[in-house]
Amino acid sequence: MKKLNILYVRVSSFEQNPERQRVQEDQYDKVIEDRISGAVALFERPGGKELLKLITLDLVGSVSFWQIDRCGRDLKGIVDFLHFMVERKIPVHFIEQGLSTLNTDGTENPISKMCIAFMSVIAEMNRNLIKNAQREGIELAKLKKNVYLGRKIGSNEDVLDFLSKSKNKAALGFLKKGYKNSEVSKIVGLHPNTITKIKKLGLSSNHNRSLAESLAS
Repeated sequence: MKKLNILYVRVSSFEQNPERQRVQEDQYDKVIEDRISGAVALFERPGGKELLKLITLDLVGSVSFWQIDRCGRDLKGIVDFLHFMVERKIPVHFIEQGLSTLNTDGTENPISKMCIAFMSVIAEMNRNLIKNAQREGIELAKLKKNVYLGRKIGSNEDVLDFLSKSKNKAALGFLKKGYKNSEVSKIVGLHPNTITKIKKLGLSSNHNRSLAESLAS
């Protein structure tokens, strides 16, 4: 029975387009596609499980990936997968890098092995950089959220700081004179939501009204 030359394609989400990885897909006997994070081990992915089943049935002649990071994002996962394939004499090809794990006579290609190991390290480093950037972004977002929230309403210092800003102070003066929110927004050039906040903080209580009077005077 003729063994299958398989093209394996992976993208992280349904929104991403896998077409770039489907280079000359008509040259392959079968295309297996996964839409899942690269952090998931290859043989734990739905398409990866299908690939493993075909390998177990001795139906796979070769497997091709667009890039090394399509089969894994950490060094150990990539090395374990490639070792698994080399043991079974199934060549793995990486299209963009032009690398193959085995020579035409079935022996392991030492140059490709070295290049793949090096590029696997790069893939792992990129993954770690992405994770660190995401973590830093989350922390920065939390920090910004805390800064923008400021103190709770009723804290005179923060209310005063907010209402003392030149445009906010001017807006408060117009509101005190009976101008509508939409009119004040156009006059002072502030977003309507900001005008609403100024009105709420400056005129919503007796304490804030006295504060507003002192600012608008």
